[in-house]
Amino acid sequence: MERVDREAFYRDPYPVYARARATQGLTFSGELDAWLVTRHADVREVLSRPSDFSSRGAFRGDVTPSRQAIAELAAAPGNAPVVLSSDGEAHQRYRKPLTRGLSAAKVAAARPFIEATAAELVRSFTAEGRVEWMGGYARPLPATVIGHLLGLDPADVPAAIRAGNRAEDLIFTTMPEDEQIAAAREVAALRHRLVAHAARTRDQENLTGELVRGLAPGPGEPAGRQRDEIVSNTQNLMLAGHLTTTALLGTAVHHLLRDRRQWELLCARPELIPAAIEEAARFEAPVQGFRRRVTRPLTLSGTDLDEGDTVFVSFASAGRDENVFAEPDVFDIAREPARHLSFGHGVHGCPGALLAREQLRVTLELLVRELPGIRLARGEVTMAATLIHRAPEELVLTW
Repeated sequence: MERVDREAFYRDPYPVYARARATQGLTFSGELDAWLVTRHADVREVLSRPSDFSSRGAFRGDVTPSRQAIAELAAAPGNAPVVLSSDGEAHQRYRKPLTRGLSAAKVAAARPFIEATAAELVRSFTAEGRVEWMGGYARPLPATVIGHLLGLDPADVPAAIRAGNRAEDLIFTTMPEDEQIAAAREVAALRHRLVAHAARTRDQENLTGELVRGLAPGPGEPAGRQRDEIVSNTQNLMLAGHLTTTALLGTAVHHLLRDRRQWELLCARPELIPAAIEEAARFEAPVQGFRRRVTRPLTLSGTDLDEGDTVFVSFASAGRDENVFAEPDVFDIAREPARHLSFGHGVHGCPGALLAREQLRVTLELLVRELPGIRLARGEVTMAATLIHRAPEELVLTW
């Protein structure tokens, strides 16, 4: 395939995906240094075969931090595998506490908190008649919610979320070395705070308590390897638990307002909100995809792959597959529902999908009721240059 500029590809990968779907077999992407898996059937197949397609290295950054920044992180607790990039027994062990802590019952119990937080955020800017949605709502709502579910002191959540974001900056953003070191120190400080928090939560009914009981069974404070696993997986959950939902809140509102007919239809028929949530996830997967490592020589979609090869499994491209979805590049909340793969599939399906959907449901119900006149302040919206959490860089709304 013709090489394209990496930033341009990240900001709009869909033309690349479309060409890959139309090409026989798999297409190798130089931008990702991986074979693209773009068709719905192929994405589903890879996700259904975890023994052949390992999750090790699923989350690979674009840049390598300096040695001093790495040393700062190495000296802190953590540095253990996480659920996202583990296989087999380890993956099951990391995932079980998350499945319990993010069950349908736990999400339903969190709904009053989500509703109260969402309403407070909207009240904070309603009188102004204008808001930058990403900073004013789409980031703070899921950050506050995941902090609540983890049992963090509300006063500590903003700093914890910032430090979690700095961890992502270290591997996806080019920064001067002094800034890298400062970011690494923020992340290290967060990890120390998470150790102290974990020590207090064994008997608490929150996500951190579930992780402590699941990864460090028995009496006493977690130590050594158990402590590192708890810290790493809590930090990973904090990052994934708000950035994925932030992305979905941003793109869903953007696409609903981009075509005024879609928003007016939703206001007239709020019973379409569940369908709108699924269409938003299908049309613009909040996580574009993850890498998988081939564990043995095999053939996928007619392409021979060797042990050690890397594939990039594009959830987003699967959602635009012409063989599964009619007019896939059209955002239509009234379309006949079809199963998308935007939250993954199989053993690695997103454990927080219910929580993300619930936050978007509460948000759309609130906007339809309180701000039906909401609209985009300007037509052009720039998407962030990343394939990890795809969202508008800025989304200015008026009413």
